Amino acid sequence: MTKVLILYYSAYGHLETMAEAVAEGARATGAEATIRRVPELVPEEIARKSGMRLDQAASIATVDELADYDAIVVGTGTRFGRISSQMASFLDQAGGLWARDALVGKVGAAFTSTASQHGGQETTLFSILTNLLHFGMTIVGLDYGFKSQLGVDDVRGGSPYGPTTIAGADGSRAVHEEEQAAARHLGRRVAQTAAKLAAPKLEGSSA
Repeated sequence: MTKVLILYYSAYGHLETMAEAVAEGARATGAEATIRRVPELVPEEIARKSGMRLDQAASIATVDELADYDAIVVGTGTRFGRISSQMASFLDQAGGLWARDALVGKVGAAFTSTASQHGGQETTLFSILTNLLHFGMTIVGLDYGFKSQLGVDDVRGGSPYGPTTIAGADGSRAVHEEEQAAARHLGRRVAQTAAKLAAPKLEGSSA
């Protein structure tokens, strides 16, 4: 069975919702999908005063467990057009995995959230994907088979580089159903791609 890890950081719950949708999409293919989050770096007192969501159900990931999966989908909110310090700190600890090629050939993908429609979604996705490419992973994006990302009738996230959501300046906007659908689409694509890459080669085949 294909094993997919959805690894995320979510300060206010938007990326938590997106992570659950990615997992739903992966599970729809028969894959095993596990949701983990990275540790919070903000002191608890400050986090509570800021209204950050501290009661998320997902357990905290360990760096070493990344090697146990066939695919890893990484999600984090933008911080001035790049990934959050929480996710950056976690990935920076994966040097040992990089040194022994532990993630080479695995499938990788990304999703993110910003406060506004032009708040750095694509640069944040590229920031995530750059990390995954350095690990030697095979990248899957949000292909244009998901036609809803072409719509302009409503405010929505999404790009060919990965699903996104728009939280609003005060974080009050809920994740749009179309944004969740995009995340489910990515989850399916990632699981399907990982299954194909893991398929045993036919005897005598040079492929």
